[in-house]
Amino acid sequence: MTPIEIIATLFGLASVWLTVRRNIWLWPTGLVMVALYAFIFYEARLYSQAVLQVIFVVLQVYGWHHWLRGGGGNEALPVSRLTWRQTLAWLGAAVAGAAVLGHAMDRWFDAAMAYPDAFITTLSLVSQWLLGRKVLESWLGWIVVDVVAIGVYLAQDLR
Repeated sequence: MTPIEIIATLFGLASVWLTVRRNIWLWPTGLVMVALYAFIFYEARLYSQAVLQVIFVVLQVYGWHHWLRGGGGNEALPVSRLTWRQTLAWLGAAVAGAAVLGHAMDRWFDAAMAYPDAFITTLSLVSQWLLGRKVLESWLGWIVVDVVAIGVYLAQDLR
């Protein structure tokens, strides 16, 4: 593991810990983490993941603002849940997006593991959006992302 990977991982762990505690500081620690991972993934030719980190910068700012002011009347945002129909719609969007992105990365770029990488990307976007909205099911998405990502990162010799 390189020094930049260690630093990014430490910021990621801090961000997860702060998320569990519903602490607003999860967003700035997340900003540092995603900036570092953008570089790491670009160097590993996991281009979907690199682009994802850039998008995460925007979603980190959105989440930070929404957690502070998104509850109506400029109040803090409460935790909410999805219905089964909403869950299936978000999951369908992630799978469809992965198919399109994976095809593009496989066809036009020298992307490593194009389809698994694309799935990580699209489900991460969905999960991050839901986290920014304080939707409890965002955790399920992140668990699936983590399981798939572990396999991809090990295959790419990222520790």
